Amino acid sequence: MNISKNTVFILLAFFSIYVIWGSTYLLNKIAVSELPPFFLASNRFITAGILIFIIVKLMGKSLAITKRQLVNTTIAGFLFLTIGNGVVVWALKYVDSGFAALEISAQPLVVLILMRVFQGKKIKMMSMLGVILGIIGIFLLVSQNQIVSQEGSIAGMIMIFFCMISWASGSLFVGKADLPRNYFVNTGYQMIIGGLMMLIASFFLGETWSLPHVWSEKVQWSMLLLVVFGSVVAFTSFNFLLKKVSPDKVATSTYVNPIIAMLLGWYFLNEQITTQSIVAAVILLTGVYFINTKRKLVLFARFRK
Repeated sequence: MNISKNTVFILLAFFSIYVIWGSTYLLNKIAVSELPPFFLASNRFITAGILIFIIVKLMGKSLAITKRQLVNTTIAGFLFLTIGNGVVVWALKYVDSGFAALEISAQPLVVLILMRVFQGKKIKMMSMLGVILGIIGIFLLVSQNQIVSQEGSIAGMIMIFFCMISWASGSLFVGKADLPRNYFVNTGYQMIIGGLMMLIASFFLGETWSLPHVWSEKVQWSMLLLVVFGSVVAFTSFNFLLKKVSPDKVATSTYVNPIIAMLLGWYFLNEQITTQSIVAAVILLTGVYFINTKRKLVLFARFRK
């Protein structure tokens, strides 16, 4: 069986956004325990953007982009990183990493709804069932007394919800926008611009800035992994996939991300995994599956006869 080079890249890119991004919740949770959220995120993405630009120059590629591409990368950087990531890191000060990942797993629902509203894409019966299951799963997740009663947890949930809308909007925007054709160049500009906006936000919020040598060893390692794998590798893969497959398919990374995040949070941070969270995860991820599967349920087939 012959597998094209493009197919291999797509499979590797999906592995990257599935597995690597699943671990970033743990890494961000560790780092934000010591560092202010926007300062943390800005350092991560500015550093990663500079590394990507170095890689681009070593590849002999040009960093030149048009004015339109600069505007579009600025919009994408704001939606994906300044809001879509920076605010999530902020929310992790108030909610567990596994909980945050599970709530964000509802993102395909948001993508589907936005595609219906702004692109007129018809929601099929399978997808409609997925939306209903997703809503039930989210309700079960956020209605747990032991979670809601934690200080700042409701604020964290609301912040994550707005991040989902921002990230979904960015996914739709990038799928149609005029952006640099080279995926490294595209990612590098988004990261540096998004990182600079987060640094400005950090300054106006009065966050305390510090140098890496005063950070604890666990935070230093977390930042290194976030920069190299969570940013350079995974985010470049994400931008690559948005040009190769549909946005709702890219959003299927939420099948795997919450499972990995919950297990890592439980193992390394002793985060609690409740029975209700497990039930919510099963219902929610089943809904996400129905949104993206092309197979028909036997039940629906019978109703059609």
